[in-house]
Amino acid sequence: MKTVANILAAKGSEIFEVAPGVSVYDALQLLAEKNIGALVVTEAGKLVGIISERDYARKVVLVDRSSQDTLVSEIMSRDVETVTPAASIEECLELMTERHIRHIPVLEDDDLVGVISIGDVVKAVIADLGALVDQLDSYIRGG
Repeated sequence: MKTVANILAAKGSEIFEVAPGVSVYDALQLLAEKNIGALVVTEAGKLVGIISERDYARKVVLVDRSSQDTLVSEIMSRDVETVTPAASIEECLELMTERHIRHIPVLEDDDLVGVISIGDVVKAVIADLGALVDQLDSYIRGG
């Protein structure tokens, strides 16, 4: 099965990030502009949190806060699960399922090298299954 490194090689390792002192409104604008569901929060080049559409919905909208007057640091998730590039897709699926998360930052020696989403992981699983089906078909047909 593939690893996180394989996913990053295929999708690229572009990272969209925001500082903790940025307004939630500005973070939302970046989410919309990039058509993504989460941003990593970094300070001095280090991962300090993650902010997602779910954080916004639950910690701003549902409690009637203003996105322009609320800082990312006030609503970001601080206990961020991470993986390394060597992590297997199976490990990521298990982690995402158990923790109910959709985005995982990828760290290598404490350096942020990418972010993977549940969509990236599912796409990799489907590709692996397709390759397995092709191999089995070839084996059965004697190819």
